[in-house]
Amino acid sequence: MGVRKAKYGWLLTIIFSVLSILFLAPILIVFMNSFKGRLFISQAPFALPTAETFSGLTNYVEGIAKTGFVSAFFQSLTITICSVAVIIIFTSMTAWYIIRVKSTFTNALYYLFVFAMIVPFQMVMFTMSKIANMLHLNNTPGLVFIYLGFGAGLAVFIFSGFVKGIPLEIEEAAMIDGCNPVQTYFGIVLPILKPTAITVAILQTMWIWNDYLLPYLILGTEKKTIPIAVQYLRGGYGSIDMGAMMAMLVLAILPIIVFYLACQKYIIEGVVAGAVKG
Repeated sequence: MGVRKAKYGWLLTIIFSVLSILFLAPILIVFMNSFKGRLFISQAPFALPTAETFSGLTNYVEGIAKTGFVSAFFQSLTITICSVAVIIIFTSMTAWYIIRVKSTFTNALYYLFVFAMIVPFQMVMFTMSKIANMLHLNNTPGLVFIYLGFGAGLAVFIFSGFVKGIPLEIEEAAMIDGCNPVQTYFGIVLPILKPTAITVAILQTMWIWNDYLLPYLILGTEKKTIPIAVQYLRGGYGSIDMGAMMAMLVLAILPIIVFYLACQKYIIEGVVAGAVKG
């Protein structure tokens, strides 16, 4: 039995190692080509840079200058931080209310959030952009508000599963000590929700940081986020500055990779806790 487990263990290790290489290969290819001259990328996209093809930091300098990357970076950073913070606070409050207040209304509210998870964005994007213009939401604060709406379904679903596992006696003890609901939430519930909050933050950050279509529809090209700025490297008649684009893609994915690696241990903790305790 032990030999069989060892054999299958090695087999699974090989399979997952191959899958890891397949998933990491596109990132490594982009990083490798970001140091090549633009003419050599299309000729040998899978070859390592050589003395002839190596361009140093030229692609990075040209890409930053052409796209206005610095301003786009801070625009994306502002939108991502504000949106994720708003999503975590409001959806965790909503999940706590739904679980603790059992009624027909809260049950209907919960299933409404779950239903929102399966509605494709493409189905509502034209109506949403029209209403956003009518309500003067075509700005950065308005985009944060819209992200709250689109991100609430998944966040409420995850938070609800975890809130079910929080002992009610802890909150009752806080109430006896004189805490009102707001104090109970921020002093007791939110700290307990930390693993799940970090899980939600990671998932929402990866989505919002890389999103192209929603900022483009709401903000246009005046306040560029990073995905919009990268598109400025596309010239007329389909020409693309591949060297600068590869360099900007590396700069775009680097922050999100660092953030994910720093917080990845909380993903499994949060998801498993919500699944088991729910």
